[in-house]
Formats: sequence, C-alpha cells, structure tokens
Amino acid sequence: MSSWVRVEDIGAHEGEKVELRGWLARIRSSGKLHFMQIRDGSGIIQAVVTKQAIDPELFKSLKKLGTESSLVVRGTVTADDRSKLGFEIQADEVEIVSEAEGYPITPKEHGEGFLMDNRHLWIRQRKQHAALRIRATIMKAMQDWLDDNGFLRVDTPILTPAACEGTTTLFETEYFEEKAYLSQSGQLYNEATAAAFGKVYTFGPTFRAEKSKTRRHLMEFWMCEPEMAFCDFEMNMEIQEQFLSYVVQTVLEKRAFELDVLERDTEKLAQVKAPFPRITYDEAVERLKSKGVEFEDGNDFGATDETLLSEDFDRPIFVTHFPTAIKAFYMKPDPKNPARVLGADVLAPEGYGEIIGGGERIADLELLEQRVKEHELPVDSYQWYLDLRRYGSVPHSGFGIGLERTVAWICGLPHVRETIPFPRMLTRMYP
Repeated sequence: MSSWVRVEDIGAHEGEKVELRGWLARIRSSGKLHFMQIRDGSGIIQAVVTKQAIDPELFKSLKKLGTESSLVVRGTVTADDRSKLGFEIQADEVEIVSEAEGYPITPKEHGEGFLMDNRHLWIRQRKQHAALRIRATIMKAMQDWLDDNGFLRVDTPILTPAACEGTTTLFETEYFEEKAYLSQSGQLYNEATAAAFGKVYTFGPTFRAEKSKTRRHLMEFWMCEPEMAFCDFEMNMEIQEQFLSYVVQTVLEKRAFELDVLERDTEKLAQVKAPFPRITYDEAVERLKSKGVEFEDGNDFGATDETLLSEDFDRPIFVTHFPTAIKAFYMKPDPKNPARVLGADVLAPEGYGEIIGGGERIADLELLEQRVKEHELPVDSYQWYLDLRRYGSVPHSGFGIGLERTVAWICGLPHVRETIPFPRMLTRMYP
C-alpha cells in the first residue's frame, strides 16, 4: 500500500510506492507518455504516466486536463538527475479529484493590476510561493532566536485607546461608546510586559494609515518587537545585529532552493554578519551632501536618501542619534546632547531602506510627562504608561523589525506587495 508523502520529503522514499496529493501545474504529452508537473504546496515534482500503466480512457482525459486540476497520483519514486529536485514519480495510478478549466494566470506576461486582482491564485505561482515560504522561515527564525535567548512572547492588543507613533496615521474605529484605534505598534504595552518579565517580544499585525504608494509601504504589516528591561542603547544594538544575522543565515541554510527560484544573489546575503557599521545622523547628512544631495539638517531620511547611505556598505548599517524633534515622544535624549536621541535605524543594503527602528526609552517620569504634553497627546490615555515610570522604572530599550520589508530584502523582491499573502495598500483591499 502506498503512503501519502509530501514533495519536500520525497528523497526519503526512493524506490518506494508513494501517494502524492496535489494540483496540476502543467502537462506535456509525447505519444504514449504524459509528463505531469504536480505541485502539492511543499514543492513540484514530475510524474511520468505511460499509456500502458493506466486505463486508456483516463490516459486520454489527462491530456485535456486544465491547469490547477486536483489529482491523487500513486507510483514509484525514482532518481532523476535532470530534475532540480533529483527525483520523479513513475505513476501507475491517477485519480482526478476535480477538473479546472480556464485558469486565468498563464505563462504569458500579466500586468500588476491583473495579478493583484487574482492574488488568491497568484500565490500558487513558483516565485510567489517561494517568497511566502521564505517569509515563514524568517518568522520562525525570529521567534527561535528570541525564544532561545531568554525572551518571552507576550501578545499585545490590536485595539488601543491611544497612538504610539503619532496621531496622523491612526485607523480609527468605534468601540461601543468610545473611540479606539488599530495598533501602530505593540511597543508601549511591551514596556509594561518587560517590567513584568524582563525580556519580551510581540509578533503580530500593525496598521498605519499612511497615504503612501511607495514600494516599501503597506497599510497592514507585521512587526516583531522585542523589549528589554535593564538594557541600554548599546546593548540594544548588539542584540539587533546578532538577531538579524541569525535570521539571514538561517534563510541561507534552510531556503536555498527557494532563493534559487527567486534568482537571489546569495553572496550578498552571506556578508550579513555582526557587527554592523554605525554612523550617526550627522555623519549620514554629510555623506548625502558629499553625494550631491541637497538635504536640510533636521529632516528625516527619504527612500532615496536611505538607498544612497546604504550603497557604501555590504551589510546592514545603523544610523544613530537622530534629532529629538523628529522622533517619537518616548525616545530618550542623549545625555551628552539632548538635541539627539539614543535611537537608531537599521538600513538594509541594496536599496531596501529601513527595516528596524529602535532605541532606549525615557525612564524618567517627569521628562516623559513633559514629552507627552509637548506632543499634545491625551494625558488621560497614557496614565497607565506613566505608571511604568512611577513603579520601578529602569533603563530599558527595544526595537521593531518590519517583516515585509525584511522579506523583500532577503528575497530580492522589488515591492512589498509580494511579501505578504494578501497585501493591503492605499488603493487595494481586494481580494
């Protein structure tokens, strides 16, 4: 009796009779043979069907079978050096589960709008499939590193009473008799859980109502956000570079096949190892000016600026000590220069921009109260957050890494819309 196996595990069954359950990616016929490419969600394998092996009428039917028809194929696993997988199946039984006709995505070129309208089907294609498998590996690697280094996952709410990153990018909703907002970040709540558990992280969807159409922005995206008590600015950066290096090296080890499908230059990823170069905001501004950029001191960096800054390095870089005026209310000012904060962004190489933002938080109650007022935030909504400074305040730091931008960089994808199964963009909520 044949056993049901997945394509990714097929190498362990050479010479055995197996059962494969999947969908028809394509079929090529040559007289008395059908060469069927079958995908099952874990990979694609060729099943060879001879006219003598199955019922003649079924053999005829297979030739007319449409792309994405579902099948059960049984046969013997044999080695095949011509296949990238290294194996194929010599089929002696084929069962048609469901016939598909007129599958809309064909080998011809399709426009971005068409593909996005059919995103529910597009994710079945090889490159999209590879990117999303890499996404899952990145998520697991992030959690594995944190779990193995003493962090506890503590989830934070999606509905919140107040802003974290500024009031202009909030999605507002009704919460019975009150107003609520979709979370921009789990950070503020992370600070509470860090005071309870020491080292924590949250990993989930976040929302920014930014009216942006750039290749780096989504309205709904995922962030992994670690937060650490008794952790200063320098310690925070060391954790970030160790964490990110582990993630990249894990993908290189476990997803070489998918990176090859995406035609990713893995030599560039192999350079991603700690430590990372560090430059201050002021040094970054001078670098931009030396490249002919008319940049006004005190502004934040745009996508082009970040690309220019990263092009001089073969690995991610830290840009540190941003102006206090352009950073969030909770960022700790540098004691040596209060006009700058103890915060840093990590810029990915190859023009992928900021993937991590983080820094040391204000631990002093009086200064935090002052910042809340300066940013014109509703003090009542932040009383619980101020309590964290009233009862056992300590130096603490954290960071947030955007999953989709990280996936885009590691996969070498041109747009973040291909890094999440169903992207939510400024003009798109379908499908």
